[in-house]
Amino acid sequence: MTQMSDKMSMDILVVGGGGREHAIIKKLKESPDCGKVYCCPGNGGIAADAECHPVKATDIEGMVAFAKEKKVDLVVVAPDDPLVLGMADAMEQAGFLTFGPSQKAAMIEGSKVFSKGLMKKYGIPTAAYEVFDDPRKALDYITEKNEFPIVIKADGLALGKGVIIAKSLDEAKDGLHTIMEEKAFGKSGNQVVVEEFLTGPEVSVLAFTDSKVVKPMISSMDHKRANDNDEGLNTGGMGTISPNPHYTPELAQQAMERIFLPTIAAMNKEGRPFKGCLYFGLMLTPKGPYVIEYNCRFGDPETQVVLPMLQTDLIAIMKAVANETLGELEIKWRDGACTCVILASGGYPQKYATGKEISGLDEKGQVAGATVYHAGTKAENGKYLTAGGRVLGVSAVGKDLEEALGKSYDCVKKISFENMHYRTDIGRH
Repeated sequence: MTQMSDKMSMDILVVGGGGREHAIIKKLKESPDCGKVYCCPGNGGIAADAECHPVKATDIEGMVAFAKEKKVDLVVVAPDDPLVLGMADAMEQAGFLTFGPSQKAAMIEGSKVFSKGLMKKYGIPTAAYEVFDDPRKALDYITEKNEFPIVIKADGLALGKGVIIAKSLDEAKDGLHTIMEEKAFGKSGNQVVVEEFLTGPEVSVLAFTDSKVVKPMISSMDHKRANDNDEGLNTGGMGTISPNPHYTPELAQQAMERIFLPTIAAMNKEGRPFKGCLYFGLMLTPKGPYVIEYNCRFGDPETQVVLPMLQTDLIAIMKAVANETLGELEIKWRDGACTCVILASGGYPQKYATGKEISGLDEKGQVAGATVYHAGTKAENGKYLTAGGRVLGVSAVGKDLEEALGKSYDCVKKISFENMHYRTDIGRH
């Protein structure tokens, strides 16, 4: 356990550079205990809220050196890659109070084979599955099973895109070829999980945990498909709403008893205590909630609708998680709803152009009436330019879903860049 210094305000380093990190930074800055905020590498829009430095999110040595140079009091490791590489461990070993799971705990996202095995071993409800390291054997199994759709997942990290839902044998064959032979996701595709296709509404539940207690955040719904009517390719997420209308108090209770608490207990038994934000991707099946996936960090773009609803001081929560005193803290959420519409570059999630000038934003990269979280932007000569596939997340809070959606889409209409693409039906599916 790391001791923090006596000074009141805390200087904070946030690792990462997308919309999720922007949302974390904006919430941290609401705390009276927040001092200077650094973000590495950050982006053009984050630079309006934090001091950004070009240290790569995966550069563990460089990031530790930066934290030492700036004498920060808290480090928040937000993305999956550095967590799976062990950045939280390195920061703790260097004496920094750190929010984010250890490398051993981050394996729950770092390997689908590990997480599925964990669920099987401890009886946590999830889809039936098999693991393969040979594409021919995987195809033989799918051919023999002859049940479509069927789900094929790359074992390792793949930027949220390593999942293929094959509706036919040909699609399964193509999917296996892409992941295992073309190595579209690199070493992540050395093994695949082939699992049954579950049906029902999807729910994202992020949860704070100090490895002893679990405090779920308000639920959310992600929209993964690129186009309206849930059509097109899978993306990292084209928009979110919170709370999720399908997630009733009864289902939340079931999820706590059957999934959340058993997962934390299982990780402890495996010698991988999880401290940080654990993301549960759930499917509400006719048999109750099932786990589709775990993430070892805040989801993106779920964070952009969950944190705006948080009333409790985020710094206090992160300190409690790091110091294993989360059980002593009451976490409060506001009433109403929050929505986020992602503005993406035309062509995303495949090839897209960058460097397009964004119009409609003020000098801080914002629009009155909503909060604009910058995911892929850079600032040049007083202008904001596109610098990624997902460019902006336009979030708004309202007394209900309708009001929040109205505010988000009103603000979307004020923003433009060449080939800007967004879904017009967030919250309708």
